[in-house]
Amino acid sequence: MAKKQDDTPLMRQYEKIKSRYPDVILLFRVGDFYETFHDDAKRLSEAVGIVLTKRANGAAADVPLAGFPHHALETYVAKLVRQGFRVAVCEQMEDPKFARGIVKREVTDIITPGVNFSDKLLDEKRNNYLCAVHFAAKGSIGIAFIDVTTAEFQALEVERGAFAEALQTIQPSEILYSKKQKAERLFLEQSAPAQVAFTELDEWLFSLDYAEQTLRNHFKVHSLKGFGIESLDAAKVAASVILNYLADTQRHKLEYIRKLSRLDLGDTMTLDPQTKRNLEILYSMQDGSRSGTLLGILDKTLTAMGARMLKKWLARPSRNLSLIHQRLDAVAELVADSHRRTALRDLLRGLCDLERVLSRIAIGRAAPRDLLILAGSLAQIPNVQHYLSACQSRLLQQLCAALYDCSELVSEIQAAISPDAPASPADGNVIQAGYHAELDELREIVRNAEKRLIQIQQEEREKTGIASLKVLYNKVFGYYIEISHANRSKVPPHYERKQTLVNAERYTIPALKEYEAKILSAEEKRLELETRLFSELCQKVASAAERIQANAEALAILDTLQSFAECATLYGYSKPEVTDEDILQIVQGRHPVLERLMPPGEKYVPNDCLLDSETRLMLITGPNMAGKSSYLRQTGLIVLLAQIGSFVPAERARIGLVDKIFTRVGASDNLAAGESTFLVEMNEAAHILNHATARSLILLDEIGRGTSTYDGMSIAWAITEHIHDVIGAKTLFATHYHELSELEAHLPRLKNFNAAVVETGDRVIFLRKIERGAAQNSFGIEVAKMAGLPASVIERAREILARLEREEAQRLAEEKDLRSKAKKVELRAIPQENFQISLFEMGDSKLREALLQLDLNRLTPIEALLKLAELRRLAEGK
Repeated sequence: MAKKQDDTPLMRQYEKIKSRYPDVILLFRVGDFYETFHDDAKRLSEAVGIVLTKRANGAAADVPLAGFPHHALETYVAKLVRQGFRVAVCEQMEDPKFARGIVKREVTDIITPGVNFSDKLLDEKRNNYLCAVHFAAKGSIGIAFIDVTTAEFQALEVERGAFAEALQTIQPSEILYSKKQKAERLFLEQSAPAQVAFTELDEWLFSLDYAEQTLRNHFKVHSLKGFGIESLDAAKVAASVILNYLADTQRHKLEYIRKLSRLDLGDTMTLDPQTKRNLEILYSMQDGSRSGTLLGILDKTLTAMGARMLKKWLARPSRNLSLIHQRLDAVAELVADSHRRTALRDLLRGLCDLERVLSRIAIGRAAPRDLLILAGSLAQIPNVQHYLSACQSRLLQQLCAALYDCSELVSEIQAAISPDAPASPADGNVIQAGYHAELDELREIVRNAEKRLIQIQQEEREKTGIASLKVLYNKVFGYYIEISHANRSKVPPHYERKQTLVNAERYTIPALKEYEAKILSAEEKRLELETRLFSELCQKVASAAERIQANAEALAILDTLQSFAECATLYGYSKPEVTDEDILQIVQGRHPVLERLMPPGEKYVPNDCLLDSETRLMLITGPNMAGKSSYLRQTGLIVLLAQIGSFVPAERARIGLVDKIFTRVGASDNLAAGESTFLVEMNEAAHILNHATARSLILLDEIGRGTSTYDGMSIAWAITEHIHDVIGAKTLFATHYHELSELEAHLPRLKNFNAAVVETGDRVIFLRKIERGAAQNSFGIEVAKMAGLPASVIERAREILARLEREEAQRLAEEKDLRSKAKKVELRAIPQENFQISLFEMGDSKLREALLQLDLNRLTPIEALLKLAELRRLAEGK
C-alpha cells in the first residue's frame, strides 16, 4: 500500500507494519478493538460475517474497515485459521495513557493452520502438525514436522512412491514448500490429506548449507549425528525450514524446542487412508466423530498427553517386537495389580497438559495460573515414582527412571505467583508479597498514596462544605474531583475545570495533580517490575523444558498403558502372543467396538481365525447381514491392537507381525475426480495388489460388484489367484460370488468358509458364525424382505429366481451329460463331414449354417460338445 501525504499518523503506522506482512491478515490493535483495513477488511468481513464499514483517513479517500472487540480475538482467529488464512496480531506495546505521541505497536504473533496455540482451535486430544517438504535433486523427498504446542519435532526421507503414505501418516495441518518447486504443487495436493493449507516460502531458505548452520545453531551442537539425520540432506533442509518459519512467526521464542528425532516408517505398520476409514480406527465413517470407533472404545486415558499418545500409537502401530513385548508386559502388570493401577489413575487424573502449558509459558503466552497448575502437576512426580518404583516389568521401570524431580522449580513458582493472581499478567498483583523487596516498596507507595487521596477528599469536603464531593479516577482523565451542579456555587476559584457532565462538573487541584503523578509513576514502575519478574520466571521454566518434556513423555506413555490395562479389565481382553512367525491365530475373537454397542441382554458371537503356511486365503461366502464384514474387521482390529501393545478381545491370540493392513470394503464414488464407484473399487484393489507383501494382512469385502456379473466375477477370480500365487499375503475375502468357491480345488492354500444361517419355514436366522465350507445360498430375497420391500415385489422375485434356477439346473445337466459323453467318444476320430451330416438331421437351416462354419479340428472334444449344446439351445429358441 503506497503511502500518501495526507494519511493520518495511525494509517501511516499501519501501512508500514502491513508492508512487512503482505500475505497475512493483519489484526491492528486500536484501543479496545482489533481493526483491519483495505483488502484485509474485505477478507475478514466475508470470512467471519463482520459488517464492512469505512474509516476517514485525513484528506485522503475513506478506507474499508472491519474490526471486533479485543476480548473476542481467539474466537475470530479460530474462524479465520479454520478457513486456511494466516493471521498477524499487532499489539499496542505501551499503555496509551503513558504514550508520547502515537502508541507504539508491533506484531507479536503470527497464527497459521500449523502454528497456533488457541484452545478454541486445537483439540487437546490430537496433535496439530506443521510440515515442511523439500524435493531433492536426487529424487528423495525430505519431510519434517512439528507440533509447536508439544515440541514434538521429527524428520525423515522417503522416495517419491512413498511420499503420499508418509503425509497420510503424519496428517499435517499446513505444508511449507519452496516457490522454486511450484511445479510440485499438484503432486503435493494429490498426496496430502484433505483440507491441508499450503504455504510457499522463498527459495533461499531451502539451501543445505544454510540448513546445517540453522540446525547446529539452534540446538547448540557441532554435529547432527546425535539426531540420526546426519546423512539425510533433504530432511535437514525441511527441518531447517520449519525452524526459520517458526522464528518468523514466534519472534524467535523457540528455546523450548530441544529435540529433533528421525522417524523411521519401517518400524511401524502401514495403514493407508482407506484402511483407517474402513476399520473406523480414529474417526467414524458416519459423522467423522470418535463415537463408534476403536479410539473411542479404547481411550481410558486421564491426561491430554496420554490421549495424544494413544492416537499416535493407533495411527502408527509398531513392528518392533521387543517394544511390543515390553508394552504387553507392562499392561499385564497393571492388570494384575488393581491397587497400583487405581493409585496411578488417581494421580494422572490431576495432572495438567504439561507439554502445552510449557509451550505457552516458553513463548510468552502464559497466564499466571498456567505456572501454578504446572507447579502443581510437577509436584506429583515423586508420588508417581513411588508407585512405579516397585514395578517388575522393564518398561514401567524405564518410565520410573525417566521422570525428573522438579521440586526446586515447583518451590520457586509457588513462592512467586499469588494463588489469587488474575487471568492476565498485565492486570498486576501476580507476584506474591515478600517475593521481591522493591516490588513490595512500590506497592506500599501506591497504598499510601491512595490513603492520601482519601485524606484530600475529606479535606476538600471540609474546606468547601460540599459533603458529596468525591475524588475519583478513570483511564481517560486520571484522578479528578467531581461536584454536582447543585453545589457549583461552592466551588473555589482555584479549582481547574476538566470536564462538564449532564449532572456534574469535574475539576483538579495542584495537590491532586501531585499525588496523581506520584501514584501513576509508582503504579507504572510496579507493573513494569511485575511484568519483568513474571517474564523471568517464565524464562526459568523454559530453561527446564527438556526435563519437563521428558516427564510429559513418560507420563503420556504411562497413561496410555494404564488405559490398555483398564480396557482389558473392563472388557475381558487377553494378552496376545506376538511373534515373528508368519501366523495369525485367533480363538474366540470379538469385534472390540461392536461388542460394546450391543443392546442390553445380547452378546457378541465370537469366531476363530487361522491363517498360516497351509491356509493363506479364507474365501468367505454367505448372505448379507450374516456377519462376514464384522468378521473381517474384527480380525484387522485384533491384529492392530496386538501391535500397539494392547490386550485383545479374544480367548487367546497368536499374532505374527504384520507390515501392512489393507482393506477394500463397500461401495463409494469420487464424483469430484470423475471416478465412478467401480473405478474407485478398482483403484483401491490396484493399490493393494501393488503394495501388499507376504507379511501383509488383506481384508476384501466384495470385489467386482460394480460391473456386470461375468466381468466382476472374472476380476475377483483373477485377483484371488494373484494374491494366492504371487503375493502370498494372509487374506480374508468375503464375496457373494459363490462360483469362486471352486477355486479351493485349484489353489492349495485357499480354504472355503461361510457365514452360517438356519432356515425355518420362510425365515432365515443368521448365526454370526464363520464355518468351514462354501455357502449354498445367498438368501438375498430374505434380506430384502427383512428390509421391508413390498410383498408383491418379494413374491415376484421368488418366481423369477425359481425360473432362473430351473434354467441354470437344465444347463448344468446338459453340460454334465456332454462331459460324460466326451469321456466315451473321441471326436477327433470322427470325420468332420460325417459329424456335420449327423447334426443336419435337426433340419434347422440357421443351425446348419452355423455348423458349417465350425472348425471342429481346432476344438478339443469337450469344447466341441459344449459348442454343440449352445447351438442346440439356440435352435430351440432358448
